[in-house]
Amino acid sequence: MHIGVLDLDFHLPGCASLKEKRRRLARLRDKFGRVPNLAICESDHQDSRQRARWSVVAVAADAVVVEQSLANVERWAAESVDATIVGVDRELLAA
Repeated sequence: MHIGVLDLDFHLPGCASLKEKRRRLARLRDKFGRVPNLAICESDHQDSRQRARWSVVAVAADAVVVEQSLANVERWAAESVDATIVGVDRELLAA
C-alpha cells in the first residue's frame, strides 16, 4: 500500500471574511471529498481570512496511482479555485 500527502497553501487576496474564504475553497472539498482513495481537509490557517492550507491524502496499491491522484488535485486546484497557490508540498509516506 502506498500513501501520499499533498499540502496546498493558498492566498486569498481581497477575502473579507471567513465565510467568504470557506465559500471560495468549498469547491475543492466538493470535487474531491467523495473520491474513494482520497481524504481532504483544511489543515491550517482556519482563523485567517486570506490564508489557507488544505491537505489531501491519497491511498492506493500502486504508487503511480497515488502520484496521479495528487497531481490531478493540484492541477485542478490551480485552475479552478478562486485563490492563488503559494506553496505545494508533496510527500510519499509509505510504500
